[in-house]
This record gives sequence, structure tokens and C-alpha cells, in this order.
Amino acid sequence: MNATSTAQSEPAESTTAQTPAPKSRRRRIKITLGVTALTLVAAAGGGYLWLNAISDAKNLGVSDCNAVKPEVTATPAGTATADDQRAVCRTLRSMKDAWARHDATAYGDQFAKDATYTSYVGTAYQGRRDITEGHRALFDGFLKGTKLSDSWLSIRFYGPDTAVATSRGDTYDGGEPKAADLSKTQTYTLVRQTDGTWRIAAFQNTKRQRVMERISFLFSPDTKPAAEK
Repeated sequence: MNATSTAQSEPAESTTAQTPAPKSRRRRIKITLGVTALTLVAAAGGGYLWLNAISDAKNLGVSDCNAVKPEVTATPAGTATADDQRAVCRTLRSMKDAWARHDATAYGDQFAKDATYTSYVGTAYQGRRDITEGHRALFDGFLKGTKLSDSWLSIRFYGPDTAVATSRGDTYDGGEPKAADLSKTQTYTLVRQTDGTWRIAAFQNTKRQRVMERISFLFSPDTKPAAEK
């Protein structure tokens, strides 16, 4: 009876001895998946850094607004003059100087009464008062202590009373950044007022997505602007 009981118990002992095997396999699977995930993360991070490193723009513009060669379109009303470009650049310079002083009123005065202003985060300001008060709060908060840096890409005149200026730009609170490091692209539309002064009628600020731009150029080269080829 005892011999039979011993014989019958042996398979049970053998089964118990084999139970660690599935746990060992699960552990190996987990380790393999973990290593694979880390490898993919490292590869993705390395790819991002590589794309970021090769995404510098070629068309960097110039720091002096007056140095930009303007494009002029003639209309029945006439064309803009060199004096008009200097006047446009004075308005843009006054805007920059007002920012440096954190003078919200002087900053807003560089805009037309019915101007529109779109920030790089998509905030839409309507009218000079809105622009002024919004920046008064920004100068006391998020943008306290900052200055503006610009590098001008182009100035186009459409007749004698309308100008469109494009630039690369950014805010900074230490040393002024190089043109290659400016992270935003901006468009200013200026109009001549009835008193002869130029004011900004519309402003659009766009954050440059360096890596996404480079991916677009790599996969679809025809999307690259002529100035970047």
C-alpha cells in the first residue's frame, strides 16, 4: 500500500518541479520587450536630435530693416518710395523699442485702431486697445524682462499705402540670439494712415517647428521654399 502511494506521488512531485519554467519564459519575454522598447526610444530620440541638428534655415534675413531691398508693385494710385520704407522701418523699430521698455501704451500705438494680432499660441487680439492691454499684462507676467530680436526677410509694397514685412523673430532675456536661432516667423501688414504715419494693421506670429519642417522637406522636397533650396 505504501509502495503504491509512493509510486502515485512521484508524478505529482515531477509536475511541481516543472512549474518554474513558464515563469522563466515570461521573465525572458518581459526583458526582451523592455530592451526592444528602450532601443526604439533611443532610436527615436537619436533621429529627433539628428533632424533638429540639420534643420537650420538658409534664408536668415538681415538685422537692419532698411537694408532689405523692397519689392514694389505699381498701382493706379502710385508706388512707394525709399522714404516710405524708412517710415515703415521706423514704425517697426518703435514697436521693438517700446517692447524693450515694457511700455504697453507706446507698443499699442504702433498698431492701427482696428488692427488684428495673432500670437504664436493662437491668441487673437482685436483692435489697438485689446493689443495694448493684453501686452500690459504680458509685460508684467510671462514676458517680463524680455526684449525682441528680429531678422528681416522681405518688405513688399502694394501701391503707396500698404506694406507687408516678413521676419524671423523671438523674445529673449539674456544675450540676443543669432538669426539661426530665432524660433518664429512673422508677418506684419502696415498701412499709411490719413496723417501720413504708418501703422501695423495685422500681425501674424508662427512658431517654427524645426523637425516637422525638415521631415516635410525630406519626404516631399517640392514643399521646400525656393530660398531654402
